[in-house]
Amino acid sequence: MAGSRILSVPKMPPRYVLTSILCSFGGFLFGIDTGIIGPVTVMSKFSAQFGLLSSTVHGLVVSAILIPAALSSFFAGRVADFLGRPKGISIGALIFGLGAALEAGAASLGMFIAGRCIEGIGEGLYLGTLVVYICEISPPSKRGPLTSGPQLLITLGLVVGFFTCYGTTNIDSSLSWRLPFAILAALAFAFSAAALLWLIPSPRWLSLHGRAAEAAEAWDFLGVSHAEREKLGIDEEEEERRVSVNIEPVVGPSAGCLPSDKSKDAQVTTSPAESRRKGGPWALFARDVRARTIFAIFLMGMQQLSGIDGVLYYAPLLFQQAGLTSSEASFLASGVSALAIFGVTIPALIWSDRWGRRHSTILGGVGITIIMFLIGGLYAGNAVHAHTGAGRWIVIVSIYLFAVIYSLSWGVAIKIYAAEIQPQHTRAAATSVAHGSNWACNFLVALVTPILLSRSSFGAYFLFGGCNLITAVVCIFAMPETKGRSLEEIEEVFKKKQVGTKGLVQVLGNVFGGK
Repeated sequence: MAGSRILSVPKMPPRYVLTSILCSFGGFLFGIDTGIIGPVTVMSKFSAQFGLLSSTVHGLVVSAILIPAALSSFFAGRVADFLGRPKGISIGALIFGLGAALEAGAASLGMFIAGRCIEGIGEGLYLGTLVVYICEISPPSKRGPLTSGPQLLITLGLVVGFFTCYGTTNIDSSLSWRLPFAILAALAFAFSAAALLWLIPSPRWLSLHGRAAEAAEAWDFLGVSHAEREKLGIDEEEEERRVSVNIEPVVGPSAGCLPSDKSKDAQVTTSPAESRRKGGPWALFARDVRARTIFAIFLMGMQQLSGIDGVLYYAPLLFQQAGLTSSEASFLASGVSALAIFGVTIPALIWSDRWGRRHSTILGGVGITIIMFLIGGLYAGNAVHAHTGAGRWIVIVSIYLFAVIYSLSWGVAIKIYAAEIQPQHTRAAATSVAHGSNWACNFLVALVTPILLSRSSFGAYFLFGGCNLITAVVCIFAMPETKGRSLEEIEEVFKKKQVGTKGLVQVLGNVFGGK
């Protein structure tokens, strides 16, 4: 009819997108904790409650969350493999919330540290599983942006954390530092319940456990089209055939293809129990996967040794050292740095597949190396003064640039890469171990940064700059590109490139001066 208007109903995004967004809120919790712990520990009411902290005790209080997180992350893969990804995420978030609640109600410094330790156990259990889960439910064309979701929410959490503390710091009671942790605890409990109620089991996890019919239903529920499943190497009729003869589905380069007689015999003898056993810790260093396990551990560890959490945890302290002596000014500068990180993470998420993992990691590594050496050189040359000169402003701008370049490159690319290069039967376990390396190095950074800053104005910057340079060099020689490929195609890339343990160890040995 002429003149009539056809109203178009906005199309809802596929459920795998909505599920990934919900899952990404786990990163929001981690971001808030990272954003509040540095400002809280320098609040006057916190010091009045627990006394002035030495640089060593300050580092211990901040880093107390990290060793428990490292230890629990080593078991996170087994929990996620046994109970499923959503339950593993939910349990971890619940424990995290209990720890935050204990911090909010702490009556002594020991109680506060205990709360951080409990918080760390939960954080280690769920954080690595977020990336694994999103990686497993996403089509190759969307995997980069969706798997970057937790990192984007981490940066949003940083903003919320910093500005929450900026808003509460003038409260004339212990509520100034207790309120941020109380808010964090409430959000953690809400996320735990949402993950348990609304996240469905990963279709790949179902297939790995011999439940291919349920896996097909899960793909349908998530809205992954048949065309996308073909790209993933998934053939439903083949999966059903395997189930009917009690054969464990193959998740690898040949998944979705009719096997040869030789491979068929091998498949018939493979049971779900055996497949799960292959996913145990002892399988992470099997000959065909150990290079990828070692490389993920290296990348995730060096991601923290870049110094990023030294900047995030101690931003107020760094800005005070650079000349912003007012506590409110340093808090505000910290919040602005968090806003900058959040802002640049959005394009990093959108264009992660266009930029690629390899180029982002190498170019980003070169950029943050230059910045760390520049800041260290200015301090070593005594060019930074509290109230005069351009040196302090160069340092302040450089801290912002470091955070921006890191967020555009390493903050997104490395976490995606560490998960997607692993084969299906070890993905959860290997990613969890890599996150354990991340937590352990994070502990070292959080512990030594205030100590180094109190003894040397430049030592920390040269240390982090050296680690960044080493990582960039290793990645030049040992990092194949994975953007736009299905997880099965990535498996083929590593086989064709023959990225073996011997080659990787040789590269690492040459860089570190070994044999």
